[in-house]
Amino acid sequence: MSDIKLPICQDDEAPKPSRLLGARHLQFFLMSFTLVIFFGMRTALSVGIIAMIEENPPSPDIPTYPEWTGTDTILSSFFWGYLVTQIVAGQLSEYFGAKWFLVGTMLLGSVFNVLIPVLASCWGSGGVILCRVVQGLAQGFLYPCILNIVSKWTPLFERSRVSSFVYGGASVGIVTSMPLTGAIAGSTWGWPVACYLYGGLGVLWTAIFAVFAADSPATHRCVSTEERLYIESSTSVNKNCTKKIPTPWKSIFLSLPMWAIFVASCGASWGSFTLLTEIPSYMDNIMDFNINENSQLSALPYVALLLAGLIGAPIADKLVTNDIFTIDTTRKVFNSLGCFVPAVALISLGFIDSTQKDVATGLLVMAVGSSAFTQCGYLVNPIDLSPNHAGTITGIVNCFSTIFSILGPLSVEFLGDDKKDPTLWWNVFRLAAGIYIACGLFYMFFGSGKTQEWNEDPAEQQAKKRISEKEQKTEVYVIDS
Repeated sequence: MSDIKLPICQDDEAPKPSRLLGARHLQFFLMSFTLVIFFGMRTALSVGIIAMIEENPPSPDIPTYPEWTGTDTILSSFFWGYLVTQIVAGQLSEYFGAKWFLVGTMLLGSVFNVLIPVLASCWGSGGVILCRVVQGLAQGFLYPCILNIVSKWTPLFERSRVSSFVYGGASVGIVTSMPLTGAIAGSTWGWPVACYLYGGLGVLWTAIFAVFAADSPATHRCVSTEERLYIESSTSVNKNCTKKIPTPWKSIFLSLPMWAIFVASCGASWGSFTLLTEIPSYMDNIMDFNINENSQLSALPYVALLLAGLIGAPIADKLVTNDIFTIDTTRKVFNSLGCFVPAVALISLGFIDSTQKDVATGLLVMAVGSSAFTQCGYLVNPIDLSPNHAGTITGIVNCFSTIFSILGPLSVEFLGDDKKDPTLWWNVFRLAAGIYIACGLFYMFFGSGKTQEWNEDPAEQQAKKRISEKEQKTEVYVIDS
């Protein structure tokens, strides 16, 4: 028997369910914790690579490779694979459902995380690059598939909070991964144990996700009718899960608000992934922290990122719910905060030297933490523009903005060879700040919070148009009579 329930027809907005927690909250937790695990897995190598090239490991039994050069290439190789699967992930999740694609790709990424120490010993840095490329291919499904599921489960006035909670999982993953990996890599256990730990957690979580996750309220076995009515009546998503809406490619690519999301994502990707991959190196080479201090302090900005997201999201929803701001204005205000404040912090960081460790740490906290406000800006915006095609939009945006995720970390190598040179980092931070500002301004002028016409099924649009024309003709006939 099929798990898909018949669509519920409901034109008016249904009341909020009386139960404090429902099936939708379980789905939000599942999506968020998925990002905890897999962003932790993604981030661990940023800290682990320092131990991998160490000449004097804590134990002689720990394999290290001090002869490796081009560690930024190893770190950026994740995004080579990540770039490829974004658009296809959005399409596949919309046509066939996101859940099982997530299950398969999460399992694949977890297995290759376990293989990193094995292939490093067999094939050197090339083996690690291979693992990272495959992990990138797998994790390319994460955001399009997760946003596809979230768009079907999230009522209108909960979007900012849900987005912040789900995306906050990435921050938790980073916050926990950096000190945990640092502690393991700095101990006699060694960096390979961190790879085994995250790979094992990934496999375990994939099994849990497979049991409890659902693509939509229509495919969930235990969701109450009351909650399902509440969700479906307050979204513009296709409620008939058996009917697939064709993707309006031309309309999507000609949509200026979609391009605003794209540009904002490019700026945020450059800045955030430059910081994510290079903060440990900056702390090591300029601030001269040891690996345990480094991993803990490198995680601190992501604690701020998590807290800022949890604080900002309810405020954003309240501004919309209480009609203080429109959705459009709310998205632009929060996105501007998430772009311009990090830019100011990064420019200021260029004037700090190694004797001002506390100030440097504070500015990094400010730069990364304030970027959380984009969770209430461009990140949730695809659901505003088109709940039916949010996965595809996210796939398109992430596919091309991933290029900036690659170029950001690589810019460190392009701008200079000596990572102990403060001038190199001043140039890195200035460049990232300029990109933040330019992309934030573009979104401010061209972004939108309105549902686009191309969200609807063309057949339904034509039917509504015919009904409207008939009603107009009837009105004219009555007046003439």
